[in-house]
Amino acid sequence: MNTKKIGFIGGGNMASSLINGLITSGHSASQLWVSDTNKDTLQSLAEKLHVNITSHNDELVEKVDVVVLAIKPQVMQLVSEKLQHKFDKKLLFVSIAAGISQTSLAEWLGQDVAIVRCMPNTPALVLTGATALHANAVVTAEQKDLAENILRAVGISLWVEEESELDAVTAVSGSGPAYYFLLMEAMEEAALQLGLGEKTARLLIQQTALGAAKIALESNDKPGVLRRKVTSPGGTTEQALKTFEEGGFVSLVSKALHAARDRSIEMSKELGGK
Repeated sequence: MNTKKIGFIGGGNMASSLINGLITSGHSASQLWVSDTNKDTLQSLAEKLHVNITSHNDELVEKVDVVVLAIKPQVMQLVSEKLQHKFDKKLLFVSIAAGISQTSLAEWLGQDVAIVRCMPNTPALVLTGATALHANAVVTAEQKDLAENILRAVGISLWVEEESELDAVTAVSGSGPAYYFLLMEAMEEAALQLGLGEKTARLLIQQTALGAAKIALESNDKPGVLRRKVTSPGGTTEQALKTFEEGGFVSLVSKALHAARDRSIEMSKELGGK
């Protein structure tokens, strides 16, 4: 892994987080390349992380073993088509762009190109991300390991059997951080109504969210079991949960995730047509 040369087309927040994670895990900055149209972005990455930089994607693809496509979905077709016939067929492409299918990428980059499509989420920015990956038939076992290790630099990574599962992943973990922020926002507003100060309420809510996540990660119990363990009969927690249930909380969450999944499918058709 540490001997592989990794290139990033696009030097935005997610790319810089991946680069930082790779360097932190022992990958040499001298083996990392970044291309971007923004010269200030490139200069900043070179100064802070000491990576190789270029303004030319053609130059980057000639120097690396794997290319991470970290650009906006709206420009993916234009950037990809300009790379056709300009790289070795053994090159691996890892796309972290939402809504762009492997079929579309293969059409734009050229057929028989090794492609891994990923769905990371924003906690990757603080190295606690969750990423699902899917490889096309051209990707070798070694390339799968390489792609997985790149994404593990910013959190956990796991493989899904079908590319279509990434639409569900988008609804669950891709959009998921916003759901928790919404709950935290609602809890903070209620805490203020109950008389707590803003700083006190926010810190209590943040630490409680962290603690609940840590317990869930370190326990073999399902969430339902953990919930019951902290719910005393006739107590305050039971009363709060009963109110949630009466308001249709579970069905509302299901409806929201289905809506996010459906929108992911729509966006894929709009952006790639495949």
